[in-house]
Amino acid sequence: MQIQLLIPGLLWPVATLLGPASGLALEGLATLLGRGRRELTAFEPYDRQLARLFGVHGDTLPMATLRRLGEADAPAPEPGRHWLCADPVNLSFAREHLLLQAFPDEELDAAESAELVAELNAIFADLGRFEACTPTRWYLRLHRPTAVTLYPLDDVTGRPVKHFLPEGEDARLWQRTMNEAQIVLHNHARSRAREEAGRRAVNSVWLWGAGALDAPPRAPARQVQASDPVSIGLARAAGVAFGAPDPAAALAQDTLVVLDELRKPAQQLDLDTWRRGLEAMERDWFGPLAEAFRAGRIDTLRLTAPGDRGTLQLELRAGERWKFWRKPYAFDALLKSIAPAPMQMPDAPRPAHGAP
Repeated sequence: MQIQLLIPGLLWPVATLLGPASGLALEGLATLLGRGRRELTAFEPYDRQLARLFGVHGDTLPMATLRRLGEADAPAPEPGRHWLCADPVNLSFAREHLLLQAFPDEELDAAESAELVAELNAIFADLGRFEACTPTRWYLRLHRPTAVTLYPLDDVTGRPVKHFLPEGEDARLWQRTMNEAQIVLHNHARSRAREEAGRRAVNSVWLWGAGALDAPPRAPARQVQASDPVSIGLARAAGVAFGAPDPAAALAQDTLVVLDELRKPAQQLDLDTWRRGLEAMERDWFGPLAEAFRAGRIDTLRLTAPGDRGTLQLELRAGERWKFWRKPYAFDALLKSIAPAPMQMPDAPRPAHGAP
């Protein structure tokens, strides 16, 4: 029995005066960290690590195609279609920089998303057709392929947009499209109403995820458990059984489990939501998995946690079960061990010769 856990957002992205996980009862996670072999590897984007588990490699991944394939309540995409993610965002100025912020799922509703998408379709019919599979996950189904490099939304959130403009042969087309979409959405009655109510307006879309699958992904395990559409899309493309995360079902056969509940709270520095999610993960996953490992129900357990400061790799094999001298290792201590070193202040200049 082998279980692979992929948990983006598990590593809190910034150093804090108090440990972000301090005071939480995380005995199961501490047991796994203490018994297993730990390694912190160099930073690598989460989407690239996820794709590699399915045998998909390359610097440019067709994330829009994969995410659209994984949408649960939308019609199945037609084979051979080309897609872009066209997610609604808010742009605002902070000093001299134009910063981008994504919307949490609960901040937009289906009715306003439908109105905004309809307006985009009226303006950009020559490019393709926009659709909203959820209030915060929009797509553009292209009439024809495009040659462009577009940066993932996660890479741009909270950062100056000027560093992430489109690149490549069709860069000007998509830069112009995003600028025009910004004008259309900024002037829409829904956006004005949001601003008048003191809420953030949907005043632009962020286009990303261009590309097509050159070859079908391969199954990473006998089953995949995930709730995010990219993982589900990869599983569908690989022809592997998939379902929602379920610890009992994961223990029935070799399983890849993608747990992404902590990813958005970590990105948005929402510490309270992150801590609640971590407690739920301890209750539902770390505690039961630690007990199953002790009982011999798991031969190999691997945990991968991509983060901004690197990737935590943890592996437990059957031989670690008998190494009773390995003590639990508190998760908060782990976070502190990988925090950036405190900034060193320069030594104070020595007084000049003869000064008092």
